[in-house]
Amino acid sequence: MRGHPFRIGFLATLGGLLAIALGFAFTQLSTVMICILASLFLALGLDPLVRWLERRRIPRGWAIVITFVLVIAFAVGVFFLIIPAVVDQTSQLVANIPQFAQTITQQEWFTRLTGGSVDTKALVSNLESFLSDPSNIATISGGVLKVGIAIVNGLSGGLLVVILTLFFLGSLDQVKRSLYVLVPASRREGVESISEQIVRSIGKYVSGQVILAGTNGVFGFIAMLIAGVPYAGALAVMAFLLALIPLIGTVISAIIITIVALTVSPAAAIGIGIYYLVYMQVEAYVFSPRIMSKAVDVPGLLVVIGALVGGTLLGVLGALIAVPVVASVLIVVKQVVVPRQQQL
Repeated sequence: MRGHPFRIGFLATLGGLLAIALGFAFTQLSTVMICILASLFLALGLDPLVRWLERRRIPRGWAIVITFVLVIAFAVGVFFLIIPAVVDQTSQLVANIPQFAQTITQQEWFTRLTGGSVDTKALVSNLESFLSDPSNIATISGGVLKVGIAIVNGLSGGLLVVILTLFFLGSLDQVKRSLYVLVPASRREGVESISEQIVRSIGKYVSGQVILAGTNGVFGFIAMLIAGVPYAGALAVMAFLLALIPLIGTVISAIIITIVALTVSPAAAIGIGIYYLVYMQVEAYVFSPRIMSKAVDVPGLLVVIGALVGGTLLGVLGALIAVPVVASVLIVVKQVVVPRQQQL
């Protein structure tokens, strides 16, 4: 009976059903898994600040409390000082899209480019009628009910991430020690060394990327004020959030801001474009090497590929964690796979 066709088919069917059940369970728990992954990522990013406070002879418990107070204070400050202005400017930006389109289409460079073949009045009229129709707005937003559900889910998910981050940050050392015990004693030292390198690399990367994104947002805001670009606050916050995505985030925000600057004048758009070209060079060769301090040593091609793959699999979170994941894989390859190949 060991090789009986019925037995083989029965076991194969059970294996297939088990795989389907596990896949279905993972799909249902995908939101929870993303929250856990985001919490672990944030905890590793905040751990360098906690350790810095510990080196100042502050107990780890109080260091975690101080870190969370600073993070919550920053979040509250952003919410009450920046978010209302950003929401107001964003709503004005959406409401003035027809006016922006009309302004662009009436400029001389647009007429020369298109040769007058575009019916600008019909274009602006269609755009205004589309945006003024509540059914179209409801269709774009997915309906009021879906938007409300998304907001509630976002708030509950954010609260879950905060709580899990606090637990991960408080028990990070205990969790690592518990995992190290499961490794055979002959390999424990090497696994511990590589794991600590990965943890430090992720922590330095997260803190460094936040600093770079803040620098991008602040300097971009100043440049937009000088060039007279409208809705500088909303665009600066957008630039900060996009800059958290390595390499491609700054490029995307630069393109969007340059397009908005076209509503002012071609000279303003050219000025903003030149500013971002210069800033990206300064960031790549001055800011990034100093701030990152060799936190992650990943070739640019792998950064782009990792960001694209991570964004496809997990959205924005996947694009954010792509670089540390790739860096972790490279650390394992350099210190485990390559030496083993050299011995063969």
